[in-house]
Amino acid sequence: MKDIERIAKAIETDAGVPLPDLRKALEEAKGRVGRVTTPEQMLVRQAREASGMTQPAFAECIGTPVATLRDWEQGRFAPSGAVLCLLRLIIKHPELMAELAA
Repeated sequence: MKDIERIAKAIETDAGVPLPDLRKALEEAKGRVGRVTTPEQMLVRQAREASGMTQPAFAECIGTPVATLRDWEQGRFAPSGAVLCLLRLIIKHPELMAELAA
């Protein structure tokens, strides 16, 4: 509890105003882990960004539903090993996307 009070005081000092619900929020957040980004998520995003495509266009090119691509990018599900291999190829050779699109 001492840590929460210390943190709350520092935040209120920075804000310059009292924040009435801050201590309760800090207590609720205690022990929770923040968002974790997986290597697979980063690989999916990196491949799509290397292609310069939107999610719908990229998903169509790699033959997957856009909802699945979003799940991969947001870390809800991890792509299969075959997809990870394809993504690594796209990162190293973005020109492959033109062939996939054809």
